[in-house]
Amino acid sequence: MEYKKLGNSELVVSSLCLGTMTFGDGADEAMCKELYKLSRDKGINFFDCANVYADGESEKILGALIHGHRDEVVITTKAYYPTGNGMDDRGLSKKHLTRELEKSLKRLNTDYIDIYYMHSFDKDTPLEESLSTLNDFVNQGKIRCIGVSNFAAWQIMKAVAITERYNYNSITCIQPMYNLLKRQCESEILPMAKSENMGIVPYSPLAGGMLTGKYLTKTDDKSRFYSSEMYQKRYEDKINDEATKRFVDYSKANNYNPVSLAIAWVSSHSSVTSPIVGARNVAQLKPAIASMDIKMTDELKKLISGFTPAPALATDRQEEQLLINN
Repeated sequence: MEYKKLGNSELVVSSLCLGTMTFGDGADEAMCKELYKLSRDKGINFFDCANVYADGESEKILGALIHGHRDEVVITTKAYYPTGNGMDDRGLSKKHLTRELEKSLKRLNTDYIDIYYMHSFDKDTPLEESLSTLNDFVNQGKIRCIGVSNFAAWQIMKAVAITERYNYNSITCIQPMYNLLKRQCESEILPMAKSENMGIVPYSPLAGGMLTGKYLTKTDDKSRFYSSEMYQKRYEDKINDEATKRFVDYSKANNYNPVSLAIAWVSSHSSVTSPIVGARNVAQLKPAIASMDIKMTDELKKLISGFTPAPALATDRQEEQLLINN
């Protein structure tokens, strides 16, 4: 396992991060223990969570697993999405963030969280209020670093400007969606992160399971993909089926596991620190970890990238494509 410094922070994290969305929702406690043990045995020290995963159960399970060696691991959690029906049960207001942080600390059975993400942009709360609150959390020792997830590039830079204006603790890392079928962050977020020395911890490197190839034929109607309208809407374009088939066919013809190759492709971007991988069982996790064994040459990366169209440039000066360095 390789380890990298996370952006402008002092954190050093493994080149893969285990996502815990399945903890308590697809994987029971016994299986979670196996997934965690395999991850630790393979050198993973980075674990991603959120307050809304399995209605808080994911945090409880992760908290129990890290007990006894808390300082050896880097953990994250998030806040924004609804946790109740009240007006203050959602968003990035001081009241909601303060309440949810305390709940997360209790469920995780820890005194501090390494990275606390704003899980989405809140158009109804001034960023100044959110960042002032998070800055207080850092100064109180309750969180070590501030992160953002599902923010547009302009929203991130607005947050950066506020932290600089008020001398708040800086934004350490970004958690965007990134996979072969969803490459929008290549236009602005990834180059911006490199310029601003922020870590990139992308989620969904397998495109919700699409890039495994198992959804090319509808044989698993009970899967998360087919039970989730969100996933189906996200990848409903026919071009995704075509690209997936080309990718899977190439993988199998060249003795690659599609899971390993898809994650290795995401990892190969120079702005990426640590992709988040998830699993419901050990059999799913093993090929994800095996992605670290693939040598992603420039030629292989170019070939795989050619299975899907590159996103539009941030400007309309096409000649600038020559200056982009992935």
